[in-house]
Amino acid sequence: QVQLAESGGGSVQAGGSLRLSCVASGSNKNRNSMAWFRQVPGQVREGVAAIDTLGDSTYAPSVKGRFTISRDIAKNTLNLEMINLKVEDTAMYYCAAGWWVADKLADLEYDVWGQGTQVTVSS
Repeated sequence: QVQLAESGGGSVQAGGSLRLSCVASGSNKNRNSMAWFRQVPGQVREGVAAIDTLGDSTYAPSVKGRFTISRDIAKNTLNLEMINLKVEDTAMYYCAAGWWVADKLADLEYDVWGQGTQVTVSS
């Protein structure tokens, strides 16, 4: 069983920065693709950024240029550096892992999920 544990969420003002981390543990923890998703209550879960073992990354248009995803395979860690945060970035952020992911920002492609970490951006 693979477990994912997120950390780093919090409350910041618009224009601020946060860094999220996700640590994978357990067996078969090195999935090919890992990603960050976010969800606001009552809304669909949105793919934010994804990265594969080759380091190729994909971003949602709404965060491109502001968010940077990175992965340390040796440390089983996934990070999301977020700068210039906007009020609309407020959401619960989830780490996810999957094997052969075709659509990297589609949540159905991922089979392991963390519990989430809350990010709140105020104006």
